[in-house]
This record gives sequence, structure tokens and C-alpha cells, in this order.
Amino acid sequence: MRMVNAARLMATAMLSAASAVPLAAAPVAMPANAAAGANDWWKKAVIYELYPRSFADSNNDGIGDIKGITGRLDYLADLGIDAIWMTPMFPSPQADFGYDVADYNGVDPQFGTVADVDALIAKGKDRGVKLILDFVINHSSDQHSWFRQSRASRDNPYRDFYVWRDPKPDGSPPNNWTSLFGGSAWDKDPKTGQYYYHFFYPQQPDLNWRNPKVEKAMFDAAEWWLKRGVYGYRLDAVGTMFERADLKDNPPAPGTDAFGLPEQNRINNTEQPEMHIALQRLRQQVIDRYPGRVLIGETYVATAPELTRFYGAHNDELQMPMFLSLIGVQPITAGALRPRIEAVENNPVGGWPTFALNNHDQRRAPSRYTLPPGTSSDDMAKITGAMLLTLRGTPILYYGEELGMVNNDPQRVEDVQDIIGKKGWPKEKGRDGERTPMQWDASTNAGFNKGARPWLPVAPDFTTRNVAVEKDDPASVLSLYRTLIAERRINPALAGDMAMVDRANPDVLSYVRSGGGKRVLTLLNFSANAADVPLARAGGGKTGRIIVQNRASIDGTTIHIAPLGVMVVELS
Repeated sequence: MRMVNAARLMATAMLSAASAVPLAAAPVAMPANAAAGANDWWKKAVIYELYPRSFADSNNDGIGDIKGITGRLDYLADLGIDAIWMTPMFPSPQADFGYDVADYNGVDPQFGTVADVDALIAKGKDRGVKLILDFVINHSSDQHSWFRQSRASRDNPYRDFYVWRDPKPDGSPPNNWTSLFGGSAWDKDPKTGQYYYHFFYPQQPDLNWRNPKVEKAMFDAAEWWLKRGVYGYRLDAVGTMFERADLKDNPPAPGTDAFGLPEQNRINNTEQPEMHIALQRLRQQVIDRYPGRVLIGETYVATAPELTRFYGAHNDELQMPMFLSLIGVQPITAGALRPRIEAVENNPVGGWPTFALNNHDQRRAPSRYTLPPGTSSDDMAKITGAMLLTLRGTPILYYGEELGMVNNDPQRVEDVQDIIGKKGWPKEKGRDGERTPMQWDASTNAGFNKGARPWLPVAPDFTTRNVAVEKDDPASVLSLYRTLIAERRINPALAGDMAMVDRANPDVLSYVRSGGGKRVLTLLNFSANAADVPLARAGGGKTGRIIVQNRASIDGTTIHIAPLGVMVVELS
């Protein structure tokens, strides 16, 4: 027993040096995606969330813009990105950095013009990169013309575009609902004497989706961009579209929120059943009239049955509700991930799995999870990326994820841009850390622009973590991502079925993808312990071509895998 342990320790110590480099380097040219022209192209796609303020600044004003994105399309095509989801670029007062929309059919001047979006769509088409927009469906800005008219008087034709209610007899808000961003969810308008409802900031009044005129206006806004060539929408905050008509108080929950108010269980102003009817109508009356268009949902639900409802009983609602609860797995372990993945994989309506582990509202994965001793943030970026790119379903990446970018959090409240951080400091530091500029090279401001101060500071590791450095390094995070994206395009196994193997293993997440006469085994060790996985427990057969590996090796019929180790290998 002592000799076996010594051998294992020696093998583990050698893993980093011997197997950090992926044995299958990324191809010189990214293979074409044969499914790009199909109506269900999104099933074989890799989607890339792009935060326009932070991606590329073409006019050197410190804020990223649409022309900057267009200028980087070659990079995205070379990475193997099939579609970009661009967070809001509509005219906005920027109270919530674009998620307070003042005009759904325009472009904020700081980002460019409608003509710039047209050019992005056209050049993206030439390079096989589609455009998906972020549709803020729950609320508008308080500067939208609809709300300005709505608050003008109680009998204004737009009054019922929003949720207005009289105060209680004592003058207090209509109920106990609190805003997700702090304080009451109701603001009183002194002119008309009523309160309006806002789930988020006061500058983001909730639209009244019970009003058919609101539904028509929003459907018209969605269709306006589809006619211009947009390929669909990521629907923001869908779970808050409706609230109980009787405005029943929410029950209390333990503790206090980041802003000092008692927590509550928001059962009466989230996840109301009426939202599914509205989403099905959006799909049927708008999206399905344009072949190949798709709806992605920001669906923060806790369980797979809740997610299943967003597909619709006949897959007639959202094609791609994201199973974002994976982000909330803490700590990240094989035992926590396995049942969640399988539940989505086996959803009863056959809905297509869609996964993401990073976005503009969450700390980046290498900063969110505790790193086992002897590992690095790059190792965490590699293991989470390998999982997303080998699971059955569509991965949604977040800009810079492919570089292993980490959070660059503000150190002082004076440096915070995000209102959440300003209101909740120091318990809540806001979302600036995950929104810092894309790291292109080692030049000034990481190549984000030509020297003007960026709206957020560039992360201090930009000289060693950037596209220019990583693209030629076969051991980089970028090379692993690019290799696996290319493999998805050429290997039929990664377009086929999936089955979990070695299901009792508490440390290593193991699954086999099968299709076209090929099988691919993925092993991911999320634990702090090295593991030996016999092939007999991991799909059987013999190992063939190694696609990527990191901190892992094969010894005959056993795969040795160190903490945060990755092995993706063909089986014969």
C-alpha cells in the first residue's frame, strides 16, 4: 500500500511538467461549421457573450463600441465563435449600463449608430458570425417615452404600460416587496400620488405585461431588429416579467440582504405562470416567422423541472433557456455537478441543453472557486472550459473566458462604477470586476484602445494574459479552448449522445460522447486530490488520440489525473 501511494505521488508530481501542453494543438485554420446554414444551427454552435463597453474601443474615448467589435470579428471567427450575444447597446441613461433602455429601436451614440450595427451584421455574415441582441423584456428606462407619458397623469393613454398603485392608507408602499438592488420596490410619484413598481433600480420601472398594448409594442420592437438581420435575442430577467395581480406580500426569509433590509422569498413577484404564455406568443408570433432565429433565456432557476417549463410542453417557448444554476454550485465538485447536468440532459420534453459558467453579473470562474493547493487560475479556466465545450448542448462563453481572465475588483468605494457596489459597499462590491477591458496584447491598456483611460481599469496581469501571448502557446487557456471548439466541428462524437460513467466517483466528473462511430471520453478532476481512473470504469475500450490534457496522463489502462486535471481522449 505504501509503495502504491508513493508511485501515485510521484506520478502526480510529474503531471504538471509532463502533460500541461495539450497533445493536440489547435489547427492552423478553424474548420468550417457544416451546420451554420441550418435552421437549428444553434445546436452545433458556440455562442460568445460580449460586453460592448469592454471589448474594443475604436475611437479612443475609453468606452468600447460597435466598430471596435466589427474590427475584431476575424479573431472571433478564428476562435470558432458562431454567434455573439451583445449586451444592450440601445439608447440609455446608463443607470444600469444599458439595461435601462430608453429606445428599443436605436443605438446609444457612445456605441455608434444603427448603420454600425448593420455593418457588423453584414461583416459577421461574411465570417460566419451571427448577431444576437439582449432584449430587456421586464422593464424600460424611466427616460423611455412610454414612461415619461405614463407618469404625466393618471389618465394618460400610457399609464397602464407600467404598474401603478395607490399607497396604503398610511401613505406607505402598496406592499412589502423589496428591490433586488436595494430598498423598496416602489417609488412614489409626487405629481400623481401613486407608486410605480420596479424590481430593479427606480430608474427601471417594470413594464405591465398584462396590458396587450405592451406586448404588441415589445413584439414590434423585437421584429424591427429581426428585419435587419439579427438572429435572435437573449431575454433579460424573464422570471420577473409578471407579478401577482393582487400584490400579495412576500413571506420573510432568514437574514438581511446586502443593503441591510430583511430578506424575503420573492414568490409573488417572480416566476409567475403568465410569463410562459407571453413567451410562447413571442416565439410563435415573431421569432418563428424568421427561419433560424432563436430565443435564449436568462433563466435563473434552481431545478431542472423549473427549467423544463421554459422549453414549453411542445418545445414551443424558448429554444435555449440557460441552466444558470451551475454558476451557483459552490464549491464546484463532481458530486454537485453530475445530478444537475443529468437532470437537464434528461428533461422530459427533450429540450436542448444550454450552459454557461460566466457572465457580466457573476464573478469569473477562476476567481469564484477556491483553487486546490498547487493549482492556478489557468487550471480552473481550463477545467471549466473543457466541461462547457464537451458537454452535450450549446456553450455560452463570456468574453475573455477563453484567456482565463480573472476578476479585477475595485479596492475602494471611490473606484466603483456599478450602482450595486456603490449602494452595498463593502458587503456588495458590485459587478465591475468581471467587466474589465478585454486583454488583446501587452501594449497600453491591453490593446483595448490607443491610450485613453478605459471606463474600468485593465487587469494588472494583462502583459502575460492576452490574445497575442496565448495564441502561439500550446499550453495556454486559449489554445485549449480553440482546440476543443475545432474538435466540436469535426468530431461526430461531440455532436452525439452523452452518458455519465464512473458515477460513484466523488472527485472526477466522467462522461462519454458517442456519435458517427466514434467515442470521446472526458475526465475532469474538480477535487484537491489526485485520482486514478481505470478505463474499465470510464467507458471501457482503449485510449486513442488525446484531444487535450492538462495535469493528467495515461498509463496503460489507467488515467492519472491531478487536482483540476483534464483529459479528453478518443476511445477505440
